[in-house]
Amino acid sequence: MSRRQLARRVAILRAAGELGAREGLAGVQMLDVAKEAGVAIATLYRYFPSKTHLFTAVLEWHIEMFLEGHRDAIGDGPADRVTDVADTLIALTVKLLASPLLASAVALSSFTEYANAAANRYDIAESCLGQTILRLLGVREPHDEDRSTVRLLIYSWWGLFVAAQTEETSAQQVAADLRLAARLILAPYADRSA
Repeated sequence: MSRRQLARRVAILRAAGELGAREGLAGVQMLDVAKEAGVAIATLYRYFPSKTHLFTAVLEWHIEMFLEGHRDAIGDGPADRVTDVADTLIALTVKLLASPLLASAVALSSFTEYANAAANRYDIAESCLGQTILRLLGVREPHDEDRSTVRLLIYSWWGLFVAAQTEETSAQQVAADLRLAARLILAPYADRSA
């Protein structure tokens, strides 16, 4: 992707994120996103063939931007890898939930896209979030079990993220549950030397 294409993609994602935060998924029209991003509607559809694809990409972009902005801050404290992972997931959850309409829009879109996606289209352990978790755990060359562990943790995080959106649980309970999930799922990594 050229710099110009990347800048156009970011403008689209930013516009969709801002509109989604104000209007929610149902209130956002693709034409409005194109206008807000300063691109033609055909250009928008070339990058994102549907609103579902667009808002799934918005979620991934927000996660990447969060992790990029916190890359230097995470993992620099005491060598408690499990706590670093839990703290990162908690901070990410708080960041995403700060905009309830956008959080709902990206969650609904992700459900739809992943339900319709071909099997094995996307390995969540290879995502920016998965790679960050592996890095925090000190795993340089992940094996199948490492990737499975990361997938299990991310799916646990996702379930808690959705529960917090639907107000089935409080933010404090989400944080406590994420710490427990990290401690249980990542127990084999807790004693590895830094």
